[in-house]
Amino acid sequence: MALPFLLLLLLFPLAESKLNVDYYNKTCPQFLETMGRVITDKQLSSPTTAAGALRLFFHDCMVGGCDASLLITTNAFNKAERDADLDLSLPGDAFDLVIRAKTALELQCPGIVSCADIMAVAARDLVTMVGGPHYTVRLGRKDSLVSRASDVEGHIASPNMTLDKIISMFAAKGLNVQEMVALSGAHTIGFSHCSEFSNRIYNFSKTSQYDPSMNPKYAEGLRKLCANYTKDTGVSAFNDVMTPGKFDNMYYLNLQRGLGLLASDQAMASDPRTKPFVDLYAENQTAFFDTFAHAMQKVSIYMIKTGKKGEVRHRCDAFNSIQTGETKTTA
Repeated sequence: MALPFLLLLLLFPLAESKLNVDYYNKTCPQFLETMGRVITDKQLSSPTTAAGALRLFFHDCMVGGCDASLLITTNAFNKAERDADLDLSLPGDAFDLVIRAKTALELQCPGIVSCADIMAVAARDLVTMVGGPHYTVRLGRKDSLVSRASDVEGHIASPNMTLDKIISMFAAKGLNVQEMVALSGAHTIGFSHCSEFSNRIYNFSKTSQYDPSMNPKYAEGLRKLCANYTKDTGVSAFNDVMTPGKFDNMYYLNLQRGLGLLASDQAMASDPRTKPFVDLYAENQTAFFDTFAHAMQKVSIYMIKTGKKGEVRHRCDAFNSIQTGETKTTA
């Protein structure tokens, strides 16, 4: 059962009090219309954009809050967040979407809409566009003044991370086990490279070539698909083999059938802490959507910047001070 937004206000009073759904009504009244147009065009031309934008948003928010720090480009003085090992596989389509939206908005209302707000709305609208829940996104975030690759480690889950570590990581952000399981349901869309699950399908143990928790036919299909993955590093598989382009609860049904692609996902189907929620969401899509929407609202206000703690960038990939030639420090 999703908790009311009033409870989020109690949990995050300072952050939430400075955000509101009408933030751009007077300063950039075309904001949502422009976002909708750019998002629709991009998703129609590149159907994997929805999964990419959702992943980009989540990777950004989990490291220091939802502040678009992930969009900054590395320069000679600083290795930025997007060049951390855990972020190197983030898809170009997602970055391109943000650039397109920011460019369109800068032409209409220069210096008004933050990159962080663009990311939050893009993730919500694309989830809805591919069949997922619609939820309220409050606006008014500022963009970060810092972006460091060294800050990423320990904040983003890797495919082979233990559930203990993942649960602890989410708990540190104020997200409980049920919310973690629901947010993992984002894998109902998108894909993963073979290198992220190859240890499950090749030479798994002395007694089995593949992880025995996998459906045998599924494992064999993946072994054929990924046969040359070390030479062709772009080879990938859909996270949801059944309905890869639709945001639904099929991901959880897949886990029950041994069709989970990533080890960290499949583990949730058997661990006593997570299995009840996997089973609940497999049976009840509405329950999944409700918890996912609530959890995304919580994530979207995590450690946001307001006032002088951030800025509204003119370009999403560079701090304003860099653009004007001022010295920028990241310490």
